[in-house]
Amino acid sequence: MAHPRPEVSIVVPVYGSEKILPHLVEQVEASMQRADVAGRFELILVNDASPDDSWNVIRDLAARFPFVRGVCLMRNFGQHNASMAGLNYARGEVVVIMDDDLQHPPQTVLQLVDAVRSGYDVCYTEYVGRQHAAWKKFGSWFNDRVASFLLNKPRGLYLSSFKALHRRVVREIVRYEGPYAYLDGLILDVTRRITSVPIPHQQRMEGTGNYNLRRSVSLWLKMATSFSVMPLRAASLAGATLAVIAALSLI
Repeated sequence: MAHPRPEVSIVVPVYGSEKILPHLVEQVEASMQRADVAGRFELILVNDASPDDSWNVIRDLAARFPFVRGVCLMRNFGQHNASMAGLNYARGEVVVIMDDDLQHPPQTVLQLVDAVRSGYDVCYTEYVGRQHAAWKKFGSWFNDRVASFLLNKPRGLYLSSFKALHRRVVREIVRYEGPYAYLDGLILDVTRRITSVPIPHQQRMEGTGNYNLRRSVSLWLKMATSFSVMPLRAASLAGATLAVIAALSLI
């Protein structure tokens, strides 16, 4: 059946959150009803080959709630690629990307949407009372400094995973065909009309976070090697320097 195009799409990559998903859907529905957007939004849950029963939970939720749509990936591709998959299915004029652990409050979704509707292409979030481990906070700080250098990121902009994008930005991002998607790098390639809003950062409702040190380093390397020419220039400079040293040694 043909459904009217929603005003807002919410994309959520899912991994290891079977117990959280029903609460997430209920809170999203309640917040959309309070904002008078009920019936004009969709929630796209992308199962990133979760090892638990998340996909069956998504199927049950899609059967119960008409605004829920499920996407199931054949293997684990990572958070950014799962988000890209969801963006390909999103139909809303404004598309919100958020985590599956309820650390991003659903009741703040419309703050991001309103910021995009006011004329910005992208709205990020600034976490108030951040509920992350110390090593992850340091990693975010380090990633922020590197992104400022490699991607020419605007100073003071935190590249959070909770963000809203205008449809025109989504159209450009989904054209990317490379194997290692880094959403924030793609966003910064498309637009600099970006703002941010402060939101409270909540405790994860169940379990532990899915990002460990290895995955964080892997994501940083993808950013450094896929969206900047700096590593190539550094390698070229090192090669030229070694060639000069070899020539001098030969002489």
